[in-house]
Amino acid sequence: MARVASRASHRRWLSDLTDLPTASGRESAVQAWVRAWAPKRGLSVSDDQAGNLLVHPAARSRKRPVVAVAHMDHPALVVRRTGARTEVELRGGVHPDYMAKARLQLETATGPRPVRLDEFDATTSRGWLDGSHGEVAVGDIVRWAFPPASLGVEGDRLRARACDDLAGAAAALSALDRLASAGVGHFAVLLTRAEEVGFVGAIAACELKTLPAGARVLSIECSRQSTDAPVGGGPIVRVGDASSVFTSELTNRVSETARSAQIPHQRKLMSGGSCEATAFAALGYEATGLCLALDNYHNMVDIDGVRSGNRQARLAPEAISLSDFHGLVDLLEAVARDLDSGKSQLPKRLRSLYSKQRHLLV
Repeated sequence: MARVASRASHRRWLSDLTDLPTASGRESAVQAWVRAWAPKRGLSVSDDQAGNLLVHPAARSRKRPVVAVAHMDHPALVVRRTGARTEVELRGGVHPDYMAKARLQLETATGPRPVRLDEFDATTSRGWLDGSHGEVAVGDIVRWAFPPASLGVEGDRLRARACDDLAGAAAALSALDRLASAGVGHFAVLLTRAEEVGFVGAIAACELKTLPAGARVLSIECSRQSTDAPVGGGPIVRVGDASSVFTSELTNRVSETARSAQIPHQRKLMSGGSCEATAFAALGYEATGLCLALDNYHNMVDIDGVRSGNRQARLAPEAISLSDFHGLVDLLEAVARDLDSGKSQLPKRLRSLYSKQRHLLV
């Protein structure tokens, strides 16, 4: 059994994962990292026909499973055709204004090379590279040319190429490592593919029955911060998204666990978009959401200002709070340990209130 990892190890895994090249349908670098990491931590990895990865303790418990879910992709361009003109496709939500002057790098088997977009068609999300890129292959990833992840350079902030959702994956794996080291066998992590193009990996996991029967799903995201849900305010218990409200009993139990464990946190709707929790809940699972507030969502600086015409589009690394990240690890661990210790206390509190105040109804 591997030693229990420190928070320094969690930060290192966070830095490693958020630096990897990835795109919807091209998550192989992340998959390889996880496959190399898991055996060193005494964990097993299995995959389904869609390439989603289920990471779990070698000895699994008969207790009802709790599964944290995070996705392995991030918005990027992927090479579709080579020849006289190299055609690329944007996979993921990035406003077209940000593409015009984007500094890009082509990720190849021999290492990254700087490239430029010669043209980009926002209606088809297709573009063409200029002719100076050298050898290229179909399926190569073209991503924004940012420096490697920087840990805590600005106090509590991590700035990285792709926090969404590799920071979520790092938090889930860190919690799994901690729980498995303590002999907790009913917690697992599902890492999904192609979330940025309609969470098709999560849908596949439901259709293929990748999750253990009866699993409770904790769907993790990195979601754009707001004045009501800021970076540094603690991990967010996400009660719903733009498409649905998640399983109420499970959501309430997660919130109660956070309060009981005295983990600083936020409880928010986060309705700016839809996430994998909606897919899991709609397709037969008890599911709720957790997220980290994110600055420069999808690497876009001040998207509201750009949409209104008041700002010039500029790409930059995404940023999260390290204290939020460690809080999410703590919360996942607490939920896995305490979820089945009892039902929500809300009905009991309501009945107690009624008992004390029902005389007012006479």
